[in-house]
Amino acid sequence: MRFTDQPPSYEHLHAVQQQVDGEDGLRDKASVLCGWGRVIMGHTYENPQDIAAQLLQEKSGKRDIAMYVSDPHLVLAAAPQTLFLDPSDTYRLDLDRPLLEAGFDGVTVTRVQTREQAEAVNELYLKNDMVPTDPEHVWNTREAAELIYLVAVDNDSDAVLGTVMGINHVPLFGDPSRGSSLWCLAVDPQAGRPGMGELLVRSLAEYFRTRDCEYMDLSVLHDNKGAKHLYKKLGFRQLHTFAVKNKNAFNETLFLGPELEENLNPYARIIVDEARSRGISVEVLDAEEGYFRLSRGGKSVDCRESLSELTSAVAMSRCQDKLVTHRWLNRAGIKTPRYRVAGANDANVAFLEEHGSIVVKPAVGEQGNGITVGVSSAEELDRALAQARKYHDRVILESFHEGEDLRVVVIGYEVVAAAVRRPPEVIGDGEKTITELIEKLSRRRHASSQGESCIPIDNDTRACLQEQGLTLDSVPETGQAVRVRKTANFHTGGTIHDVTGKLQPELVEAAQKAARHLDIPVVGLDFIVSGLDSRDYVIIEANERVGLANHEPQPTAQRFVDLLFPLSVSVTGKQEKRRHD
Repeated sequence: MRFTDQPPSYEHLHAVQQQVDGEDGLRDKASVLCGWGRVIMGHTYENPQDIAAQLLQEKSGKRDIAMYVSDPHLVLAAAPQTLFLDPSDTYRLDLDRPLLEAGFDGVTVTRVQTREQAEAVNELYLKNDMVPTDPEHVWNTREAAELIYLVAVDNDSDAVLGTVMGINHVPLFGDPSRGSSLWCLAVDPQAGRPGMGELLVRSLAEYFRTRDCEYMDLSVLHDNKGAKHLYKKLGFRQLHTFAVKNKNAFNETLFLGPELEENLNPYARIIVDEARSRGISVEVLDAEEGYFRLSRGGKSVDCRESLSELTSAVAMSRCQDKLVTHRWLNRAGIKTPRYRVAGANDANVAFLEEHGSIVVKPAVGEQGNGITVGVSSAEELDRALAQARKYHDRVILESFHEGEDLRVVVIGYEVVAAAVRRPPEVIGDGEKTITELIEKLSRRRHASSQGESCIPIDNDTRACLQEQGLTLDSVPETGQAVRVRKTANFHTGGTIHDVTGKLQPELVEAAQKAARHLDIPVVGLDFIVSGLDSRDYVIIEANERVGLANHEPQPTAQRFVDLLFPLSVSVTGKQEKRRHD
């Protein structure tokens, strides 16, 4: 791991709101613009009412925070209907020793250096359900003395794995205690390398320590036990101070508390949260299976995640049975793989010999269960058929097509999101076996997906490793990437990478045509394409209950609720309307 920093080339670039300087060179009433809102330094305000007045100037679509408030009751008294006390704890790390340790080969932590990295900061915020920032602001303040954006970058792929923002209090308001603070720590939930959050915290602390800061503070929600455990391990101690925020859509759960106690899965939760933000009533019918009812005015719609009453039973049956899906799409002139229903052994082997490599899958199934990819011998075919028949008595053989696994989400017969799905990989460290690496990565995927994604160790895993000359007991070299499954299904550990803006027009047209021919208003279509710049494709499946949560930051939940309740307006829509009023 390397930590790099380029000294500011122009100290005049300030993110600070221009205020009147106080005595002794201290900046009075200091606040800093952070792209997503302002951090208001409460201890630079003499009058609590002035803090409240600053918070009431919060701009639409932003979230301001007044930190270091010593008399929060007086601030709240100035605007009790608008402000609330943030239920977060503040922690302080004394910067009296180096905190950055060796390790993390292949990762560089640096200040933002490219526009792509500035864009990636915002993408990470969105992936972690944080308030979005303005990438242009991140880029314009990349060398500011008081505002610091660090990114952890994979040296091989240049992918941004995590980010953290810091504020140096000394150039901000001449802080005599030489303080600093940490904000907006975000790590890619699908990052293959563990420990990115800790690395970024250590790196920011070292950055401030080398600039003669005495301490670094941070604010964390009172019930975030995982984060608190990390901070205490690093030597942070609790500091008794307060923060005050505005009652806005971003902060709703903090001042109202959770309305629903049911433990919904992420695919139901993302829709329920969007509906509640619009004032649509939610009744959870079966939390375990993801059933809920949305009601507004005189209209109610029952849903199971993204499957709603707007999808007919007939349309749903056309997507559930993969054989029927192929037939319907073929009739519309939409490309699918060559296929046949598995039958007599001679016919099955003849189909295999015709195509050289095939896919074997149950006609009805989900989450990648029973699918074997790249079958190329009669022996493999027998095993694949036995595996598929565990899930359905009718099995389909398909011609195998090399390329990218592309999921396209169509809502209201318009393409809303597209993502490439890639099989899971582990990164060797020269010590752990592949089994140990899979188990470690699987635990992280399971935790970050609320139990929706994990990597099974089964015959498919063994076959995938065997093709690479490896076994579960092999110990990959440090930095060596090893693919551990052939399929890219999210539920079996596959990763998802948004490519909505790169989708070829021909693929958009094919997806919309397929949805209309299947007559299904919400569907996830699985394409195989030779590359993202390719117009050639085959559609291998249509999913009637697509996981919308897998496609953030694209507005899948917003478009779904738009479809169900077209007269309702999302929080984003309300903010846009206010900007134009």
